[in-house]
Amino acid sequence: MKLLRHLQRILKHALVMPWQVRHAFSKPVCQAIEHAIASSERSNRAEIRFVVEGALDWPQLWRNLDARTRAVNLFSDLRIWDTEHNTGILVYVLFAEQQLEIVADRGISARVAPREWDSICAGMTRAFQAGQFKQGSIEGLTRITGLLHHHFPQDGAHNPEELSNQVVIL
Repeated sequence: MKLLRHLQRILKHALVMPWQVRHAFSKPVCQAIEHAIASSERSNRAEIRFVVEGALDWPQLWRNLDARTRAVNLFSDLRIWDTEHNTGILVYVLFAEQQLEIVADRGISARVAPREWDSICAGMTRAFQAGQFKQGSIEGLTRITGLLHHHFPQDGAHNPEELSNQVVIL
């Protein structure tokens, strides 16, 4: 059974075509996400990156890499941890499995419980499964913004743009 599930997962990833990801996260959808991120960052002291990965590659699948581990790796690779106040956040979408992960830097993790992120991911996943990629992304970012505004409100001090707001599609 375990081998069968592993083979099904590999097949699921192999069948994801780049055009499917580009269709779901089209230029207007990405622009809306980028606008929501920029708006969010004006109301709080956090920095958000949004990454969509169509499918994992063969070596990652062979090692049975899960979405959480991949998100943590990307958090490091994209240097999201490298913000002045340790307030970087990664929203990671693994399109092939319609799984979402939110990875928050230690400054945020100290104040926001994992169940909060899980709830946001669950809501976004439901929307994505219904084909509502723009709506799910914007609603998720709105909820993230609410948490960040509560725990890390803009204090009027200089708040530089430390991370790009551009959606990354891998």
